[in-house]
Amino acid sequence: MRASHVKRAFKYRFYPSDAQAAELSRTFGCVRKVYNLALAARTEAWARQVRVNYNQTSAMLTDWKKTGELAYLNEVSSVPLQQALRHLQVAFTNFFAKRAGYPRFKSRKKSRRSAEYTTSAFRFRDGKLTLAKMAEPLDIVWSRPLPQGAAPSTVTVSQDAAGRWYVSLLCEDPSVQPLPATDAAIGIDAGLDHLLTLSTGEKISNPRHERRDRARLAHAQRRLARKAKGDGANRAKARLKVAKVYARIADRRRDHLHKLTTRLVRENQTIVIEDLAVRNMVKNGSLARAISDAAWSQLRGMLEYKAQWYGREVIAVDRWFPSSKLCSACGRLQRKMPLHVRTWTCDCGTTHDRDVNAAKNILAVGLTASVCGAGVRPQRKTPGGQSAMKQKPLQREP
Repeated sequence: MRASHVKRAFKYRFYPSDAQAAELSRTFGCVRKVYNLALAARTEAWARQVRVNYNQTSAMLTDWKKTGELAYLNEVSSVPLQQALRHLQVAFTNFFAKRAGYPRFKSRKKSRRSAEYTTSAFRFRDGKLTLAKMAEPLDIVWSRPLPQGAAPSTVTVSQDAAGRWYVSLLCEDPSVQPLPATDAAIGIDAGLDHLLTLSTGEKISNPRHERRDRARLAHAQRRLARKAKGDGANRAKARLKVAKVYARIADRRRDHLHKLTTRLVRENQTIVIEDLAVRNMVKNGSLARAISDAAWSQLRGMLEYKAQWYGREVIAVDRWFPSSKLCSACGRLQRKMPLHVRTWTCDCGTTHDRDVNAAKNILAVGLTASVCGAGVRPQRKTPGGQSAMKQKPLQREP
């Protein structure tokens, strides 16, 4: 049996020349313009109850290029413009499938600056990447090697709010293979005092990356607030300093979560987590900042795709399951469990650490779902909850 390889994006930082930076900036602007024009056209057609698909917007793009007002679209590679239309098609597909909201227009100041190139619009030879409309290859910092004999199928160039340039190469990675099966299973309770509490009793501290740089961030934001609003150079410099602090926080958080999730996936065959409604939780004004800094959604996403890569299983337990109020020893359900109660003693005589007990209960109900099937719904009272969802391992082709 031949295993299908996982497609994986390898992201690197690069330093463009002045000419390359100008070309890419023009491309970003054209991509944004085409996306917004196509979205406006599809929205107007939808108001008339007419469906417009990708092929029709592609024909519109050809017509737009022939007009004097939009003739500058011919100055950049056509491939990123076509890819923008494909991305819009995916956005509408997700909207009609009720997986996402209605597509929104891209903003010059707030939206991500990026352009996607397919194989016809770049050349990758001898470790050098040259994009369409460019004479010289990009000056890429190869911080890690690509897989042996890798042939990128897609290249995405982007610039973040801090002004850093990145290139992402999508390649097949034959080194990603299922790990040896193990009987280890673990339940995870997410929190703020401790980022994660495991059913084994281990507690993983919360680094609180945003709090560590809060003074530096506040100083940069105060300087920005003093600048006159507009497109002045001083305000742009102040905005850039704020963005660099945010980038530093995000980089540290992402690095920590990658190391943590990789360890959990390598050590455990089954990982059971809570299906937290983070979007609703951040509406709590007193906890929103701490919840956002914990990045529970990002952690879950990493666990799920790494579990698919390495043949592991992630199970999400219903958010209404009373994991904290349920005794993991006898199954007795407590009526109340205020947040300030960190340890409690059940009527059966067992003394529980609130978070460890919750992690044990999450593991137990998750394993039940794994054995009986994800369609099994625990009772609403004892043990409580609605359902559990399984994240299946990646299927391998014969």
